[in-house]
Amino acid sequence: MTQPDGLTRAGFLFLLSAIVIFCLGPAVWQAVTSLKPETELIRLPPILPSHPTLDHYVTVLRDRSFLRMIVNSLIVASAVTGISLAVGSVAAFALAWLGFKGKGIVLGIALAISMFPPIAAVSPLYLAVRALGLRDTWWVLIALHTAFALPLTLWILTSFFREIPEELYRAARLDGCGPLQAFFKILLPLASPGLAAAALVAFIFSWNEFLFALTFTTTESSRTVPVGIALFPGLHEIPYGDIAAASLAATSPVIVLTLLFQRRIVEGLTAGATKG
Repeated sequence: MTQPDGLTRAGFLFLLSAIVIFCLGPAVWQAVTSLKPETELIRLPPILPSHPTLDHYVTVLRDRSFLRMIVNSLIVASAVTGISLAVGSVAAFALAWLGFKGKGIVLGIALAISMFPPIAAVSPLYLAVRALGLRDTWWVLIALHTAFALPLTLWILTSFFREIPEELYRAARLDGCGPLQAFFKILLPLASPGLAAAALVAFIFSWNEFLFALTFTTTESSRTVPVGIALFPGLHEIPYGDIAAASLAATSPVIVLTLLFQRRIVEGLTAGATKG
């Protein structure tokens, strides 16, 4: 293979730098805004704060309602992730390894559900939730988030299970393992990268989901972080610094999880990409 010349490499580096700046730009701007004192929030210049301050973070983190919303988001997102992995892994194993008709139809239905616009279902869901008395509870958010996160989990795990050598499953069956024993003892440990990727996708979806959380929660007892930040603006004033600090504080758990499981996430998301 021919080596790229200097001009091609420079163009690639320029394009890569532009993509990085485009992706990180909003986060960097939020970080700068969160460190600005009140007197500089609506003035340009300066772009960078002349006297950086942590007052906005102190205000946000001392607010019990914000901390309550963080806890709500953690509980809902963790429950959605756990249910999606528990159900999705077993279903993906069946779709990948067990022979039955209609597997393609099942995956097609899962894809259709994941592509269905949530806003189209809000009105009938609201009537059903109100009739069941589940409005303003964690349970309604867990159920609805799982319904949309599970198809994505199913697709990721099905692709990953198909990457595992078939000989391992056959050997386990010959040694006397039933399908579920082979799944739990052999295939599931090998699928840890796919599980990590699927878990993060489900967690991020639930953590960031706004429409259902706004529609079906009314009090701080069940309200999640995205809704809480959206309700920060007051009648006559918009606390830009507090909003920036809250958004960064709410994003930090997802960033930490992504950095911790980065390698396994890449392995899980690229499963099946090189399979002939």
